[in-house]
Amino acid sequence: MDAHHASHQIIADLLAERTGQHLTESRRWRVSTALAGVFREQGISNVDQLVCLLEGQETRAAKRALAQQVVEALLNNETYFFRDKPTFDQLSEHVLPNLARKRADTRRISIWCAGCSTGQEVHSLAMAFADNPERWHGWTIDLLGTDVSARVIEAARSGLYSQFEVQRGLGVIEMLRHFDETPAGWKVKDTTRQITRFQAHNVLDEPPARARFDLVLCRNVLLYFDQATREKAFARLASAMNADGFLMLGAGETVVGQTSAFAPMPERASLYQLKSVSPASQPAQRALPADA
Repeated sequence: MDAHHASHQIIADLLAERTGQHLTESRRWRVSTALAGVFREQGISNVDQLVCLLEGQETRAAKRALAQQVVEALLNNETYFFRDKPTFDQLSEHVLPNLARKRADTRRISIWCAGCSTGQEVHSLAMAFADNPERWHGWTIDLLGTDVSARVIEAARSGLYSQFEVQRGLGVIEMLRHFDETPAGWKVKDTTRQITRFQAHNVLDEPPARARFDLVLCRNVLLYFDQATREKAFARLASAMNADGFLMLGAGETVVGQTSAFAPMPERASLYQLKSVSPASQPAQRALPADA
């Protein structure tokens, strides 16, 4: 292995150690581009120099801080409001009405968005609840967004977005209904974001709350895990869910051949349930009626 390849491997190992994500050969070509900002800030120009800088840090704290900066730069934080809208629409049209029936006695719904990036997915769900005030009046809705990146969690918690960000996935009416225009950008209204909260968390760690979730969104997170890591992630997600809850993955992800914990839901793209209550194990019980 030449020195240059060894440097890239060190960076790949760092990413895997901190996040569980694997930097495949097909993704390594973009490393230098992703790290360009780190290079500029540190006054260096390539990965070899970065590895030398990492190894040369005088204190453990300094090395940890630089390593975190590198990891943050490598993470793919692509997101926008109501991403993959046909898939997302299933939540408002089928999943949330189904949960409204199931939780009619407690009038409580708990949702976890894992890998939420800068918060657009969480705030999209918050808008869906805010747009139906009569249905959800008197309900307690807990909407938790988590991400391994502390930097994007800080951005999500602020609820502040640029003109470019707020226009991705939203129409003018939605923007005006759910956002206030400020000198710093477009800020999600307090009335919309009051049900949301955010925290830094790795999906491979213990679930972020003692209470179990009725709905978990983990979209486009597992793509970057190898098989063993993906199985661990599915186990963590399963342990965080109520037995009759729902899991939504990204359009390019599936549980098939990946885990024994979940089964696909009939006629529901990207939606899954724990196998103990799946239609496959209980044929007479449809989790989501066609008219849900």
